[in-house]
Amino acid sequence: MNILLPDNSPMLTPEFTYGVATASFQIEGAAHNRLPSIWDTFCNTPNKIRDGSNGEIACNHFHLWQQDIDLIDSLEVDAYRLSISWPRVMTLSGELNPSGVDFYIQILDRLIAKGIKPYITLYHWDLPQYLEDRGGWLNRDTAFQFQHYANLISKAFGDRVFAYATLNEPFCSAYLGYEAGIHAPGIQGKQFGKKAAHHLLLAHGLALEVLRKNAPNAQHGIVLNFTPCYAETDNLKDREAAKLADEHFNQWYIKPIFDGAYPDLLAALPSDECPDIQEGDLAIISAPIDYLGINFYTRAVYRSDPLAGFQDVPPKDVPVTDMGWEIYPKAFSDLLISLNQKYLLPPIFITENGAAMADKLVDGKVNDDERVAYYNDHLNAVNNAISAGVDIRGYFAWSLMDNFEWAEGYLKRFGIVYVDYNTQERIIKASGHAYKALISNR
Repeated sequence: MNILLPDNSPMLTPEFTYGVATASFQIEGAAHNRLPSIWDTFCNTPNKIRDGSNGEIACNHFHLWQQDIDLIDSLEVDAYRLSISWPRVMTLSGELNPSGVDFYIQILDRLIAKGIKPYITLYHWDLPQYLEDRGGWLNRDTAFQFQHYANLISKAFGDRVFAYATLNEPFCSAYLGYEAGIHAPGIQGKQFGKKAAHHLLLAHGLALEVLRKNAPNAQHGIVLNFTPCYAETDNLKDREAAKLADEHFNQWYIKPIFDGAYPDLLAALPSDECPDIQEGDLAIISAPIDYLGINFYTRAVYRSDPLAGFQDVPPKDVPVTDMGWEIYPKAFSDLLISLNQKYLLPPIFITENGAAMADKLVDGKVNDDERVAYYNDHLNAVNNAISAGVDIRGYFAWSLMDNFEWAEGYLKRFGIVYVDYNTQERIIKASGHAYKALISNR
């Protein structure tokens, strides 16, 4: 199976950037070489990770990084999106940890030598545990601690980084971590989510100030995830329910960045759920960015609910991934077009898109045709958005390789490269070969 785009697609030109993406906690392992993070603590809490696993070894990328960069290079991508482990590069006293910094500098230098642009995410969910012990993202001071970390690490990296993203998916950190409690640190309560979200967005704005100063030639942005909200029926109540869900889960994170304001929903929140917004916060949060990273996987369908306002309708009789997420590529085009109409956006990069499938290794091969089809349909959805006038400059497949899939442990495989966790062997899947063919035939 191949990934096929229209012959005249701008995505078939060398100017369009193709990459692969990973995150530090999901692949690195070598937990003993860094400070503990909230995910180490969460993994060590009974019944939090589905298979009872942890990130202590993961894909052992900490020791295998050289061969992994050779693997990335073999896919002929233009760029590699990776995240920095905050607990690996900082000490308890608030200084840089030289061995942790050196690990990443070696990676950056090797990528540059191979002509692969490094896209760095400064926060992909692995908050140092000592900061969580002081309140984590519910503590306003954590935003300033993040600025301090961003300042030191960007100075150390110098001009090696092509693009910085401050945060990856603040929705997941805030809502899944501090409201639903299904991600680290596992705090539950409606009164916490929006407060954590505000401090995360403040951290983004504060970090942007030092990144611009320390890396004036790099691109600077943020990565937001979106799950477009659809009404179950066309009746007014269901449409209102979908709009309310959209404000909670999507617009809450993008509107402050581009409009310097939270959605109207803010006025309707009970006082104990309202974030502590101080004078000047929204001006910091809405500082201009050079690009917006968008992560997309699926859509959600809602019906009206008299108590909560909206109720999630699980997918039924539709194609789903191994995560149980509906495969609905049209939502990707709809999302990109609607955001472009709603906000004055900078250039967009698709920083994550992909699918978990129930991969089987047979005779040394993984024929993941379902994943190839997913990529084909979603890359075409991106092309449709570009045709409708959306300025999209690049696309990163999630993920380079199978890895620790957060609360799912090692049960779900998103990689275009298969990882045998017993031997740490990497095997390029059919999807990896198809992705390489698309890139190399531009």
